[in-house]
Amino acid sequence: MMIRPRAGMENDMAEENKGFFSKLKDGLKKTRSSITDNMDQVFNTYGYEKVSEDFLDELEETMIMGDIGVQTTEDLLDDLRQKVKDERIKYCPDCRQELILGIRNKMKQPPYAYDFEKGPAVVLVTGVNGVGKTTTVGKLAYKYKSEGKRVLIASADTFRAAANEQLTEWANRAGVDIIGGSEGADPAAVVYDAVQAARARKTDILFVDTAGRLHNKKNLMAELNKIDRIVTREYPESYLESWVVLDATTGQNAVFQAREFNSVTDLTGIVLTKMDGTSKGGIAIAVQAELGVPVKFIGVGEGIDDLQRFNPDEFVDALFY
Repeated sequence: MMIRPRAGMENDMAEENKGFFSKLKDGLKKTRSSITDNMDQVFNTYGYEKVSEDFLDELEETMIMGDIGVQTTEDLLDDLRQKVKDERIKYCPDCRQELILGIRNKMKQPPYAYDFEKGPAVVLVTGVNGVGKTTTVGKLAYKYKSEGKRVLIASADTFRAAANEQLTEWANRAGVDIIGGSEGADPAAVVYDAVQAARARKTDILFVDTAGRLHNKKNLMAELNKIDRIVTREYPESYLESWVVLDATTGQNAVFQAREFNSVTDLTGIVLTKMDGTSKGGIAIAVQAELGVPVKFIGVGEGIDDLQRFNPDEFVDALFY
């Protein structure tokens, strides 16, 4: 049975999105100083009037220093050079809009990015310890429960001490049930039990908190592959998603982590936490462009409702305008 939004929910969500955009813009202040302000100096005040290689080199250095990433920066500037040639752009300030358009295009999401919301869905959440992975699972559960979805959490991080207790606390805050296992239990067994419960309860979304142990990729790969097989075999009608949670304050190290997790499981989404107060928000551009994996959620605060669906256009607008 389809759960319809309560009366007035559309207006509430519009107000919520408006409030989150303001929070996003405020949270990106340091990133704006690191990227936008420095780029605008190159466009307008560094003595460059006409487009030249010196101008482009200066712009390249500024973008890389802003954590947009070497490869992404080179790709963006190659596109800009082609635009300059094709459209006969002569003056540096005229390049600003073309570059922003290039960034916007890099961040486009595939049309199926949120198909999992149709349910039923199983979302495996990975990430190294300390990035806010367990907190993210709790906030996601709260978000979708608030939207009228039937949500279940599985605590499959059975290696980290007190992980189950921490996630149980979040489950209580979100008002959702949790399937957990004792410390040292087989994560795949926890997921098996959770999948059976999700099917029996006609759950819309099952979030699975997994262990983040990049120091032992072989074991992590085996564990995630086993979980994938269980979900595929036991819940074939579900959307299977695999997301990595990244701490935006770590800059390019977050891109490295995403690449490593993508090598052990086929990532379908990225969640960026701690975007507020960091100057390294440019990694939102880099990680999506370099891995081809969409950023799906972004966090700009510690509150339970400070994790929201990522809107690329809003992000670009908050960063550059």
